[in-house]
Amino acid sequence: MPPSIRKGNSDLVRVVVELRRAARAHRAPIWARVADRLERARHQQTPVNVGHLDRLATADATVVVPGKLLADGRLSKPITVAAFAYSAEARQKVRAAGGTALSIPELLHTKPDGAGVRLLA
Repeated sequence: MPPSIRKGNSDLVRVVVELRRAARAHRAPIWARVADRLERARHQQTPVNVGHLDRLATADATVVVPGKLLADGRLSKPITVAAFAYSAEARQKVRAAGGTALSIPELLHTKPDGAGVRLLA
């Protein structure tokens, strides 16, 4: 019997289960690591700012943020970003730089094998 996930957010539970299934089905350990990060307690999750993306990701990279993307900083290059949640301004900044702001399940369906996806947390 699989261990139960003790989270109050049903959307979060659904995403974690979907990530675990994809990790097994496609032998993609990136999705298992993203699920592990999402299962952490909220005080153990590190919020990521748009400025971090600009410093750490290359142009046209695909990045997963297991948590919330916040709008502090600026973004000067197009990046495909998948996050569990976005602040409204962060989503606008990603799009204004020519990038794409996706949810984690959308990226999972686009790249089920996880090739070229970088975990940023």
